[in-house]
Amino acid sequence: MEINYASSSSQNLVLAAADCSPPPPSSSGSMATTRPVKIIPLQHPSDTASYSSSSSYMKQSAVNSVVEKWKTKVKRMTWTEWIETFLPCYRWIRTYKWREYLQIDLMAGLTVGIMLVPQSMSYAKLAGLQPIYGLYTGFVPIFVYAIFGSSRQLAIGPVALVSLLVSNVLGRIVDSSEELYTELAILLALMVGILECIMGLLRLGWLIRFISHSVISGFTTASAFVIALSQVKYFLGYDIERSSKIIPLVKSIIAGADKFLWPPFVMGSVMLAILLIMKAMGKRKHLRFLRAAGPLTAVVLGTTFVKIYHPSSISLVGDIPQGLPKFSIPKEFGHVTSLIPTAILITGVAILESVGIAKALAAKNGYELDSNQELFGLGVANIVGSFFSIYPTTGSFSRSAVNHESGAKTGLSGIVMGIIMGCALLFMTPLFEYIPQCVLAAIVISAVIGLVDYDEAVFLWHVDKKDFLLWMITCITTLFLGIEIGVLVGVGASLAFVIHESANPHVAVLGRLPGTTVYRNIEQYPEAYTYNGIVIVRVDSPIYFANISYIKDRLREYEYEIDVSTSRGPEVERIYFVIIEMAPVTYIDSSAVQALKDLYQEYKSRNIQVAISNPNRDVLLTLTRSGLVDLIGKEWYFVRVHDAVQVCLQHVQNLNGAHKKSSESLVDDRPSFLRRLMKQRAEEFSSTDLETGHKSTLGSKDSDSQLEPLLFRK
Repeated sequence: MEINYASSSSQNLVLAAADCSPPPPSSSGSMATTRPVKIIPLQHPSDTASYSSSSSYMKQSAVNSVVEKWKTKVKRMTWTEWIETFLPCYRWIRTYKWREYLQIDLMAGLTVGIMLVPQSMSYAKLAGLQPIYGLYTGFVPIFVYAIFGSSRQLAIGPVALVSLLVSNVLGRIVDSSEELYTELAILLALMVGILECIMGLLRLGWLIRFISHSVISGFTTASAFVIALSQVKYFLGYDIERSSKIIPLVKSIIAGADKFLWPPFVMGSVMLAILLIMKAMGKRKHLRFLRAAGPLTAVVLGTTFVKIYHPSSISLVGDIPQGLPKFSIPKEFGHVTSLIPTAILITGVAILESVGIAKALAAKNGYELDSNQELFGLGVANIVGSFFSIYPTTGSFSRSAVNHESGAKTGLSGIVMGIIMGCALLFMTPLFEYIPQCVLAAIVISAVIGLVDYDEAVFLWHVDKKDFLLWMITCITTLFLGIEIGVLVGVGASLAFVIHESANPHVAVLGRLPGTTVYRNIEQYPEAYTYNGIVIVRVDSPIYFANISYIKDRLREYEYEIDVSTSRGPEVERIYFVIIEMAPVTYIDSSAVQALKDLYQEYKSRNIQVAISNPNRDVLLTLTRSGLVDLIGKEWYFVRVHDAVQVCLQHVQNLNGAHKKSSESLVDDRPSFLRRLMKQRAEEFSSTDLETGHKSTLGSKDSDSQLEPLLFRK
């Protein structure tokens, strides 16, 4: 629907502009009357109270609608759907294709299980625990996750990053040789499980979105260097200081150089080379089994060498208890307070690493995955596992990738991994006694090399310098100040960037694209043109207390920084109208409303009129309640930018006519025939001539704005 629009305030603007000019001598010389323009009317709330109550009613109706939908969904759920909700494994069990999937799942489980056994012992040593606790961590949680976890390819168990976090925190509380150290690691698993279950049940997984990918990448890269340096002691043959900072580690390595032993260094280096070669060869499709077989190959070769030559300078794993873990309740609850920050950090790593991997694998394998249910499954696995002497467990990127590449289709592959781990605990622990520690260290180092994400740093440098800076800040602070401080600084810097972007939103000056009624950013579209006396501004964010000062400053700048060389329309000396495009503004608060009132009064004192274009319903309601609509005037609220431009152009033309008339009356009270003729032609501009800004002289052809090309011809 369109209406004819002629604002009564136009005469006030004309009078304001011509208040210093003498009155016209006669009505015959008066300026042209205000031309009507067709615009789409903006629907204003007729009664704020009723509109408010209507809005509240609509919101309440929306809430009731959601509740009703939820009730309807619950009523329609079948027994099968209820079982799948509480036992996600039932989804793949009831549709399992035995002939198709069984052999593939068995082979995938066997492949990853062989990889898991030596890795579990290696990561336990990294965490400062005896190797047996790594085997326990790779045994019980796998079976629990197979039941409650929703991912069919995720391989959970001990991982390098969590092991480093455990070692870093518990090492400051108690020495790793004491029994309290082990008890606190088990208690930490219980706390992490409880946190994960709470976040899963309350659907709070979205909180982790505030940690950007740049922070995680920088953190894991720095952690990889710290982990690798912490394992160097098994290569060098002497102990070094336990620390999560790179400088104490390097100092400790240099200080003990006189104790260096060649045999463990040579063996560790050879095993590391074998692991890296097998990993590189395993990238080929027909040699994928080499990637998974690498850790087992290193263990077998190292153990065989020790059994044959019995080198005294190479330290061994030592005695490992045989048998399955026994049920025991976690102890030492008096240390819960000191462990809470680490439990939160490990939970965050679990969400980012495990849930991220699980969702990626689910997309590749064509099934849906609920991240909150996945988080709940990880939590249950940690809680149950804590009663069987595990330390915190989560999804492993490397083992999950091998599981997927091996063709795993369902959680049965995880059960096979657990069976292999159980067999290792029951029958193979006597053989593990002769595994060289430098071999386990080589397994850890080969695994964490993949965490060094230098490709991401190069990508961020080319794409977004801010994200690269964030990556560098997190990486450097983690290396030199420690893991906890590194994460806090990285997250703090990430939030600071978010706050900065929110407090300094993008504000653009709009211009009209030739041949259209579309208005776009003049920096993005250089061919777009503006109008003399009018500035059109678009705010690309919600307006609230933190950014309103910045927006006001930008509006003041645009009032004086307009490039008149690209402007069209009647020639005027300054800005008379500021049009604010509010389509991208999703929210406006009371502080911003008050600031807009002050800005309006400031503009009014300089004879500048504010116009508002396309505010959404909630924003318009806020402006109405605050009285800003009545203050500015309902006639200055428009549906489209083009509607506002048409009305403002009309007023600018009238203002221009008033100035010209004033100048002419000062020169000659009785204009000549030629001057009257030119004035008459000027008043007969068509609406198209006015909007396009083309002033046709005598004998020129009229131009149609709708026929103008989008880009100027060169």
